[in-house]
Amino acid sequence: MRIDLHLHSSVSDGTEDPATLMETARRAGLDVVALTDHDTTGGWALAERARPRGLTVLPGMEFSCRWFPPADRPISVHLLAYLFDPTHPGLAAERERLRAERLTRAERIVRTLVDGGYPLVWEEIVAGCAGGVVGRPHIARALVDAGAAESVDHAFATLLHHRSPYYVAKADTDVFEGIALVRAAGGVPVFAHGLATKRGRTVGDDAIAAMAEAGLLGLEVDHPDHSPAERAHLRGLAGDLGLIVTGSSDYHGTNKQTVIGACTTAPAQLEALLDAGIGSEPFRD
Repeated sequence: MRIDLHLHSSVSDGTEDPATLMETARRAGLDVVALTDHDTTGGWALAERARPRGLTVLPGMEFSCRWFPPADRPISVHLLAYLFDPTHPGLAAERERLRAERLTRAERIVRTLVDGGYPLVWEEIVAGCAGGVVGRPHIARALVDAGAAESVDHAFATLLHHRSPYYVAKADTDVFEGIALVRAAGGVPVFAHGLATKRGRTVGDDAIAAMAEAGLLGLEVDHPDHSPAERAHLRGLAGDLGLIVTGSSDYHGTNKQTVIGACTTAPAQLEALLDAGIGSEPFRD
């Protein structure tokens, strides 16, 4: 059984709509996938309707959070939230706040790029977002289309990274609040790409242990941005803390070079995740 628990559609920052994404997953020989668009459940119904027979889909979301270390700058952390109740009032309200924050932030980034001489048009970027919320990958794609960057990766490396003068931070959810909201909604919170140092600063083992004590249930261990040593460390930490171990591609279509199914989750770990999630059901035959 091949299981990939971290996929993005065009409802957030992937390039394939949910129906196309389901077909891509089936053609890749996957048996179980999770739709985890950023801070939204907007693709769930589309994925359920378009799901090919025999493909199981876990409804999920990638939740934008922050770890606030004492006497230091906050660190971005993402939670993969699976099988939660999308109507839970607290989580629904926070989801909506994050989506509004993401849109405002993107508009500010585009404004600073335009002021810096880059030929972008906000309305065109919004129109090309296929109904999703504009994020940095959409801006990166617009920079490529305008001839201002060679590729999406090049746009991030030169203009949209965290130290760029064009970068704008967003007000993400405190990770402890995020964990509590996901658990209250019957969901399973898993820490996404926790040691992906190529993405920027990461939290330490003490932070992950504190998150586990607060209700975190899993670690995404096998991820394309984790080195073999980082995977081994996280696997050992998950064992010490009694956490579920997942593996995922973090597929974004053509916005990233990673292929779907590049990393996968073991069936026994999927079963543990399914047992823990009580807020919603997988879409399956």
